[in-house]
Amino acid sequence: MLAGVVDAGSVLPLPEGLGLLDLLVDGRLHEAPSLAADPIPLDDVRLHAPFQPPTVRDFVAFEEHVEGVRRSVDGGSGVPDAWYDAPAFYFTNPYAVAGPYDDVPLPPGCRAFDFELEVAAVIGREGRDLTPESARDHIAGYLIMNDWSARDLQSREMRVSLGPAKGKDTATTLGPWLVTADELEPYRDGDGFLRLALTASVNGAEVGRDLLSNMSWPFEDLVAYASRGTWVRPGDVLGSGTCGNGGCLAELWGLRGRQDPPPLRPGDVVELTVEGIGAVRNTVVAGAEPLPIPPARVRPRSRP
Repeated sequence: MLAGVVDAGSVLPLPEGLGLLDLLVDGRLHEAPSLAADPIPLDDVRLHAPFQPPTVRDFVAFEEHVEGVRRSVDGGSGVPDAWYDAPAFYFTNPYAVAGPYDDVPLPPGCRAFDFELEVAAVIGREGRDLTPESARDHIAGYLIMNDWSARDLQSREMRVSLGPAKGKDTATTLGPWLVTADELEPYRDGDGFLRLALTASVNGAEVGRDLLSNMSWPFEDLVAYASRGTWVRPGDVLGSGTCGNGGCLAELWGLRGRQDPPPLRPGDVVELTVEGIGAVRNTVVAGAEPLPIPPARVRPRSRP
């Protein structure tokens, strides 16, 4: 696979072995590329995930999403008071990254599969204990993120009072490319948020529409919080969390009290579009059946 720069309907290939993550680590993202070959028409290229991130943090920055999805996942209502204190996140699986047009398998044992429409920031310069003001200089760019979710598995495992595990472990779509931060500056509003239109469709029917500027924290706050007491480094991905107004099916299930629209099944096509970035489109396919693992053994608690 080759990395390249997308320009006016063509891809300008970079030398073999040089990828986007290399440019981020070396601080060469904005240098004029040394091309490996002549430009290739974009229509003749199959796009993969832009790079393999070292870490993926996923935040939950949309209040409307929390209101809707909480009811369908854990039976609660409203927004927990603690949500307003700081931008909460969890670490998801960097080994499960899918490309913008890859097939996505159903997670083993899942009967309530869902998508999540998000935008993610990509770190371009390392830092720690950043302020929101300084964090902006550490964001290299943005891409679309689909945090695929096994809602039935998620609901069950979160009763243990830990974050989601296998409910979020099968796939995370990233793409279709990295749009550098400067390209999206014209969309920034007076409060510092990126005002980008977001839409989600299943099998060609729109099910969600929102604005990225409805986040309760801008990305600079997310980066600053992620860096508190630790490092953020080039290639780290920080998801916005799912937008509201149909950014995922579970939000609609919670609001309507029933699974309408129904959970995703093999053959369904999910397309997410973000103004200023592009679109990703994935087809759901059948997955593996779960291999049995025995339940916990109740032990006698003997002591030496």
